[in-house]
Amino acid sequence: MNKMKTIFTWLLIAGLSGIGFKSHATNPILSDKKDNQEQLSADSDGWIQLFNGKNLDGWTHVGNGHMTVEDGIIQTHGGMGLLYWNGSKFGNCTIRVVWRMEKENSNAGFFIRIPIEPKEEWMPVLYGYEVQIDNHPELSDEDEYHSTGMLYAFTKPLAIAWKPGPEWNSFEITLDGDRTIVMLNGVKVTDYTEGDPVPPRKFDFEPFPGKRPEYGFIGMQNHGEHDVVFFKEVSIKPLIK
Repeated sequence: MNKMKTIFTWLLIAGLSGIGFKSHATNPILSDKKDNQEQLSADSDGWIQLFNGKNLDGWTHVGNGHMTVEDGIIQTHGGMGLLYWNGSKFGNCTIRVVWRMEKENSNAGFFIRIPIEPKEEWMPVLYGYEVQIDNHPELSDEDEYHSTGMLYAFTKPLAIAWKPGPEWNSFEITLDGDRTIVMLNGVKVTDYTEGDPVPPRKFDFEPFPGKRPEYGFIGMQNHGEHDVVFFKEVSIKPLIK
């Protein structure tokens, strides 16, 4: 069975069993894995830290390359791969991600609304949303739909708010039902609701259009040997409604 058939089979199984497509209006997480959740607690501002600053407990890597923790910071190595939180699906929450590039520009991403637990690196790319990390997509013959803070290949910037390469940047990604809002360094750069128009698919490595689940897995991408990115915080806060 080739890779595309394998991915389709996983998605078909997920759809038949209802995994990841249920609505939980008052619960920011959906999980049948309790071990990681029991160890999590919110700080005084309501943020729940998913990265403990010490190791990758609660996270699983799939695909090529790997990630390490050095001096309290996650570093990508090689690729392409994905480090995903294995304890929960997330929705109706805000996810804060603090990251920086090693040099002037690097390529990576933070994934949301992944419909089923990843077993390899391409299913999240094709069927989830990638909040892109790439300040200069033109260097790889891509356009503004592929720039930092966009839902990769689906949205174009409402504003330009990225900081240059080695400076720390922050995403606050709000999953509000079927609406996704991305704040980059405090500036709204993406505001997308399921069903909004998207451009035609240009490359075979771009995601397929279509509705994503309200609750999904999340994770960080390691893109390749020359695209080193550092992550020092991944935290969530439930939406108050």
